[in-house]
Amino acid sequence: MPGPPTKKFTPEIDAKLYDEFVAVAEQNGQSKRHVLEQALRFYLQNVVPSQHLVRSEIMDAFEQSLARNRDLLQRLAK
Repeated sequence: MPGPPTKKFTPEIDAKLYDEFVAVAEQNGQSKRHVLEQALRFYLQNVVPSQHLVRSEIMDAFEQSLARNRDLLQRLAK
């Protein structure tokens, strides 16, 4: 029974990052393909969705507001 269909691609990445990637695969006794697929799966399932929760400029404005109003917020908390 064949596995899922595959696609071949050859990205160019930072040489140091590639060396680290290969070393991790070898240390864990895994193929480079397996490690790359796991990394892509993690990124797509965990990182991408979280990027759409709150825009970075909104979080920046929120943090600036907290810093500006820290004393007031502490007094209100009491």
